Parts: sequence; C-alpha cells; structure tokens
Amino acid sequence: MSDEQTSSPSPEPGGPGHGGPEPEELRFFGTTWVHHDGGYGLRRAGAAVGSLALAAAGAVVLRFAFQGLEIAAVGPFVGVLVVAGFAVCSALAFRRTWDGFVRRPAPGARGAADTSSHGLMLIGFIGSLLAYFCRSLVEAPGEKLYRAEYAAARERHERRRGARTGNPAAKKPRSKKRR
Repeated sequence: MSDEQTSSPSPEPGGPGHGGPEPEELRFFGTTWVHHDGGYGLRRAGAAVGSLALAAAGAVVLRFAFQGLEIAAVGPFVGVLVVAGFAVCSALAFRRTWDGFVRRPAPGARGAADTSSHGLMLIGFIGSLLAYFCRSLVEAPGEKLYRAEYAAARERHERRRGARTGNPAAKKPRSKKRR
C-alpha cells in the first residue's frame, strides 16, 4: 500500500481536478458555501449565535469598565464621552465590517488609512460582531462577494477554454516550400 492519496476530480466543471478556478475559503465555512453542504446551515447558525454571544460578553465587559469610571467619580461629562465614543466607534466598525462583506477594498485604499482604522475597529468590536451576526442570518458572511468572484473566474476560465479549439499539439506541421 502506498501513503499517497489521490484526490478525486470534482464533478463541477472548472473545479478542482479540472484546472479551473477553485473557490476561496471563508472563515468558519471553508468551501461549504459553494453548494451549501457539509454542515453549512449548522455553521451559519453557530456563527450567528457565537457572534451574538461574544457581542453580549463584550457589552458586559464594557459595563464593568463604565462602573469603574463611576467608582472613580470622574464626572458625568467623561461618562457621556466614553459612551458616545464607544457608540460612534461601534457604528463605524459595523459599517466597515458590513462593507467588507459586500465588496473588497480598492487596491490603492490599503495603507495608512487601513492601519489607522485598526484602533477604531478595536474600540468598536461590538459593532463588528453585530455586523457578523446580522450577515450570518442571511448568508455566510462574505458569501455573496466570494460567489460573484468565483462565478466571474469560472466564466473567464470557460471563455478561455472555449476559445481554444482542438489540441494545438496535434496540428499538422506546415509544409515548407523548397527553393
């Protein structure tokens, strides 16, 4: 017996084993989003429940932090600033996370603007988790984007394959004219 494992070709044209594009893996879902198999529904439910539970736990932690500010007697102005800051950062993190499920950032958008928003996303983690929860109710977060990209890649691959007719290696050589 040999230790080699052979992968069976995918029944899907253009899939693994056919030289075509392969679907990109989603976090927590792998490639189950392609055909909604392999426990896709359970994974979606788990992602929704998990993200909501983490958001609730984060809210409890923030409540403890706010109680610490009350104990320190910093005043109502600082309390309002903290609550408003977390609310704004959560709203911005929600929007940024939601947009990430719909479209990829422009290639030129990466850089200083992306690194400066890490703090915003860290402070607004509850908004990001809530966006993940809301998207999990509809589909796997990012599935629509990945499905559109995968369909476009498969279409490009099929067009390229269709443009090539026959086996180019089997063409008869041209007869050379003798002088």
